[in-house]
Amino acid sequence: MRWTRGKRSDYIEDRLGQPSRMPGGARGVGGVAGLIIVIVGAVFFHQDLSGLLGLGGSGGANSQPQSQGQAIDPANDPQAEQVDFMSFLIDDQQKVWADIFRAEGKRYRPAKLVLYTRGTDTGCGYGKSAIGPFYCPPDQKVYLDLDFFQVMRQRLGAPGDFAQAYVLAHEIGHHVQNLLGTNKSVDAQTARAPSRKNELSVRLELQADCYAGIWAHSTRERKLLEKGDVDESLKAAWQIGDDTLQKSAGRKVSPDSFTHGSSEQRTRWFRRGLDSGRLDACDTFSANPL
Repeated sequence: MRWTRGKRSDYIEDRLGQPSRMPGGARGVGGVAGLIIVIVGAVFFHQDLSGLLGLGGSGGANSQPQSQGQAIDPANDPQAEQVDFMSFLIDDQQKVWADIFRAEGKRYRPAKLVLYTRGTDTGCGYGKSAIGPFYCPPDQKVYLDLDFFQVMRQRLGAPGDFAQAYVLAHEIGHHVQNLLGTNKSVDAQTARAPSRKNELSVRLELQADCYAGIWAHSTRERKLLEKGDVDESLKAAWQIGDDTLQKSAGRKVSPDSFTHGSSEQRTRWFRRGLDSGRLDACDTFSANPL
């Protein structure tokens, strides 16, 4: 992806290397996050996957992060280029959504991206690296341990900078849903019909994939895409489909347990946003079949 370095985004909250103080379990909206811990972990293993995923955790949801250092000085940060890329992405993605909201007569409120190491306090409880990236509606922040991208590359077989961009775009998609009231609507529908919980979760996640595609559409229009970028994002979406993760865990594929959608569904809805660039193309709640 073609991108330019600039000043660090005002929407980046750098907690890299900082210890946290508040134990508990994070309960955000799971994009890629829920994929690993909720689908593979909660559904199959019922445990923290820190060790399995190589994310450095050791213990349960209430354990504290091992890092006791101070915030990393950007000038001496070996992850500086990665942080700069995330800084570019968070600003670019939110500018695109601000323009879309403005065209719809709505006001976009920016989310913040919290970069942390191993564990951190969140408005949804205590967040751990093993959870993966996630969006927390109460504080309107996306939480990301940059080591997750190493997991994507080495364990999930989803390398590339545009695969990383897709991950963040998906989480910002959840922020868009929060601003539009979609999350509240899903919560209300789930309360009325608990048996639809998984189905509604899948529709919510696929819509976030489609919203990620809308941002990707804008990058194509602005000629920011390089050869192979779209393939990187599609591969990432495929690798984190419920069925692919279940197979990777050595389990039988169980569609009734899906919470994020199959690999085919995830790539199809991302591509739908990519091809159309329109909000109305992402109505997963009216689509039948998905």
